Amino acid sequence: MPTRTARTAWNGSLETGEGQVEMTSSKIGTYDVSFPKRAAEDANGFTSPEELLAAAHSACYAMQLSAVLGAAGGTVESLDVKADVSLGADPAGGFRLTGIHLTVRGEVTGIDSATFLAAAADAKTGCPVSKALTGVEITLDAQLEE
Repeated sequence: MPTRTARTAWNGSLETGEGQVEMTSSKIGTYDVSFPKRAAEDANGFTSPEELLAAAHSACYAMQLSAVLGAAGGTVESLDVKADVSLGADPAGGFRLTGIHLTVRGEVTGIDSATFLAAAADAKTGCPVSKALTGVEITLDAQLEE
């Protein structure tokens, strides 16, 4: 399997500096980052490590769930996966990820709701991004659309 690369160029202090995250492997774009925007409710055109991690986690989870559902005999019509990644104060100082909440709604034929929920839970622990984030509480809200 290949290694994927991103890089960040940063200028200035944490409080006043800004950077650009480049998706080096895919060459799909460069995105602005800033700590004040990271900590603000309105990101105003800037991304953050948490948003980038949410994108990675939702994509990884969708792929893993699709595989688990297929192995269970289901045919995936569509999966809608959202990952909410929260940043907060770390009691030891600084900041830390305080939680990740995955929400998935699926249209899958050939399985029942109980099988979908079991597959969703299995994918939550089996997804490589979830495995990498074992130090963060990951919660799940899954529902098979009828």
